[in-house]
Amino acid sequence: MGAQLRVYRRRIRSVQSTKKITKAMELIASSRIVKAQQRLEASLPYLQHLYAAINAAATGAADVRKHPLMANAEQRTKAAVLVVTADRGLAGAYSSNAIKEAEALATNLREKDITMVPYVVGRKGVSYYRFRERAMGGEYTGFTDQPTYADARRIGDDLLAAFMTPIEEGGVDEIHIVYTHFTSMVSQEARIRRILPLEVVDEVVEKVEGQLPPPLYEFEPDAESVLDGLLPRYIDHTIYTSLLMSAASEHAARRRAMKSATDNAEEMIRSLSRRANQARQAEITQEISEIVGGADALSASR
Repeated sequence: MGAQLRVYRRRIRSVQSTKKITKAMELIASSRIVKAQQRLEASLPYLQHLYAAINAAATGAADVRKHPLMANAEQRTKAAVLVVTADRGLAGAYSSNAIKEAEALATNLREKDITMVPYVVGRKGVSYYRFRERAMGGEYTGFTDQPTYADARRIGDDLLAAFMTPIEEGGVDEIHIVYTHFTSMVSQEARIRRILPLEVVDEVVEKVEGQLPPPLYEFEPDAESVLDGLLPRYIDHTIYTSLLMSAASEHAARRRAMKSATDNAEEMIRSLSRRANQARQAEITQEISEIVGGADALSASR
């Protein structure tokens, strides 16, 4: 009985040590969420105004359909998909949800005879595709919890180069992003967004065909040149915003997972403490029974 009590006490100490670790990770994730939210909120206004400027320039352009970043291919055969996952684990289903969404997109593209070329952010996603021996167009690791604009620009340059390369030379017809949209501390959702060809084309064409009055803008030297300068920045900043949203979602998912682990550790400690008390009481009862039995035997012998 004493050996069983020692086992319970050893397990309680082990769970208590694990609880300290998960509680510390929960607090760290909570502090990082605030910083990630601040960076995300600071980034969104620039993206919205940049989109409005592109919309105005596209409306003033002669024919936006002919722009290389807005022209839809007649027959799409290959698509690049940027999959944003995490570098570290202990974040619940954060990375797996993004990978599942990417696999669903790959299935949808395959039904349309389009080959998917994954560009993967995060060690979790890279390990997933490497284990299945799938070729990747690019691997980006080491910055998922605190992405910078330089990281987003490096990714954007690779994707833009692939889009501008002819299909015969290994290029792609369109580019998608699979990221985790941060709605609140308790709500994050894996989403898919197409960034090239730019989806603003359809809205611009409707305005032109509807014969609405053009905006009162003048572009120097012309609207096409303005688009040439704005569209690469729009792509880079869209990727940057997606990385920031994914980072905030990663911290929120890790905080939720660590809080759940801490709660489970507390419940396990309570359960083990009850069992240890029962074992201790049984041991005391047995010792009392042995003493009483010994005393009775001694009295009977006298």
